[in-house]
Amino acid sequence: MFKPSCLAVAIATCATPALSAPKVDVTDYRFNTAASMLAYTEFELSGEPLAESLGLDLDVLDPSLLNQPTDFDYAAGIESYEYSEEAMYALNYQSKMGPHLVNGPQNKARGGKMEHLGGRFVELAKSVAFPAEEIPLNLYPISLPYRSGLPDLAEAVDMTTVNKDEIELLDANGNSLKTTALIPAYYRDYKTLGWVKSERELIIEPAAVGGILLKEVMWSQDFLGGMHTIEGDEEVEAESATMDQDGKHALGVSAVDGMNGVILTELSIDKMLMLQDQLGFDGKQLGAKVTPNYDPTKGAIWFPHAIKVDETEKNGVNAIGKLSVTAAESTLRDTWMLLWPTSEYFAFTDQRSANTAQNPAFSAVFDGQPFAAAPAANIDSKTDNNIAAADGFSLASNLSSMLFKNIDTLHFDNNAGTFVDTFDGKRGTHVTTYDAAYSIVALSIFQRAQDALPVGYASAEGGDLDLKTAQGKRALEMIRLQAEFIIAKLKASNGLVADGASASGQQDKSQSLDAQFAAIRGLSAAFIATGEARFRTEARALYLAVEKEYFDAELGTWSLKGGVTEQTPWTAAAVSGALRETILHLKNSEAEKEKPLELATLVERYTSWFRTVINGHDVHQGLQLAEWLGDSGENVIEGKGGDTDADNVPQITDAGGKHGRAMVFGGKVRVSK
Repeated sequence: MFKPSCLAVAIATCATPALSAPKVDVTDYRFNTAASMLAYTEFELSGEPLAESLGLDLDVLDPSLLNQPTDFDYAAGIESYEYSEEAMYALNYQSKMGPHLVNGPQNKARGGKMEHLGGRFVELAKSVAFPAEEIPLNLYPISLPYRSGLPDLAEAVDMTTVNKDEIELLDANGNSLKTTALIPAYYRDYKTLGWVKSERELIIEPAAVGGILLKEVMWSQDFLGGMHTIEGDEEVEAESATMDQDGKHALGVSAVDGMNGVILTELSIDKMLMLQDQLGFDGKQLGAKVTPNYDPTKGAIWFPHAIKVDETEKNGVNAIGKLSVTAAESTLRDTWMLLWPTSEYFAFTDQRSANTAQNPAFSAVFDGQPFAAAPAANIDSKTDNNIAAADGFSLASNLSSMLFKNIDTLHFDNNAGTFVDTFDGKRGTHVTTYDAAYSIVALSIFQRAQDALPVGYASAEGGDLDLKTAQGKRALEMIRLQAEFIIAKLKASNGLVADGASASGQQDKSQSLDAQFAAIRGLSAAFIATGEARFRTEARALYLAVEKEYFDAELGTWSLKGGVTEQTPWTAAAVSGALRETILHLKNSEAEKEKPLELATLVERYTSWFRTVINGHDVHQGLQLAEWLGDSGENVIEGKGGDTDADNVPQITDAGGKHGRAMVFGGKVRVSK
């Protein structure tokens, strides 16, 4: 007998009346790397961690048992979480939408050939006790992704049955039945899963690099946050940083999770090396060196918004040729979308002697095997002696420090108390609400990492240690000022926020969903970071205004104009993040009685929005274009069609296009009555 979520009874009491399902049309199938990967990070945090925090025993979840134990538990604990993970693999391992890792800086240092990369993967497999021969065939790891592409598969997918598995499903009446799932060749061989090559936008965009780096480091922390027994593959807590050297234990919470964790870490280090050594821009040329003593007041260096790639081929796979800057400005979005993941990476790799609270499992990953340790100069009590280096911690420390200095010096208007959108040799004057609000989020992670407080899934929790660094204090100061600017200058008379404003406070006329939910997310982060209740009060008031002005019960989501709403992955990121923060931190306390902020109502909103916008009410409707097999509930079953779990998100081979589509977001959906 399983223990249901503590919400099960509450949810049942707030069911909405049956309405005819709205129509959900995918109006853009293009994949936007930055937007999608930000959304998938919010989906990860709004997945298992959210469901578990509300009382769900994760052991009762089964991807083959749709909507069990409740609709919300399944949407959050299975779909939101698994979509997030599998989309990362679609981009990083299958898409071919970037230069191959064999041609990246780390492998170049080893000799630059395919056999050198193969040897490295064998080393990584050994560190996590994963059989190297079980790594999927024709894995195509990319160093960094391009800005966008069409996720249509470029050739017929290999559906040859290579194995079978007995599984348990629920039928339409909720009865359990056993059946046979067929395992197709593509499940273990990614050769036929590349995306249409001609549709790739060959642009390196910092926000896109930051988006996938954020996904990588969030999952790496999850996968490598413990160890496992080699013999039984059972997860255990790491008791020391040398526990993986006893012959009985290996890195990773399991062999397969550990393998993904070390591959993702290898990819992340390649990205950070390229940022540090190749993509810095001084206003004239690329390749400006990023060093720990960087001072933007003595000559600014940033990552330009768009770098065109003349792609070449080396080792028979994609390689970067000539690079040319096509949009030279530093943008706030590029900056915060890199600051967040490099700050997470700083905490993940932290080897500072002052951080006595570091997880021993993380320390074991970066002790020289399988990843390099930081030089002594970078982990002592001083910071003025730091040096640029190629290990994970040194890279994260150098890059997060540079990005923090830039968001402060290049993008923060101290007189106005707000971040502005651009710097192109001089600071711009326009503020975009979405980016200002998410800058608060990024800064809150930076502050926690610098001060050795928990990040990742625990980024709202206290810690046993607080280093109270000078950079941490400055981050908190900017968080407070930016939150105050949102309240004083971006909030309109109807209680909603404008999409943006001039630094002096002249508001834009539009009030998009993206801006509302991003502001809720940012104000909640400001409340958690500073402890100031007024930011929570303002975030609650904004949520109530959004409910009043925009929620459309017939659509099951929020709409700016009667009966129609268009939402993109940027919208999905903000909605998922804001709803999670509202459920966890803004919901009614005992003395608060606002009905829209009751926990059960919020959970119903999350589920309704997810089912409508993300999954759709019929196959081929929602923002999520396809599902991978297994963990998200999809299986190949003879005679059952391409949506065997009946959640309206089909298998990749039944997702449209000439040969199918990858398990990622499209570019936009239109929801109408």
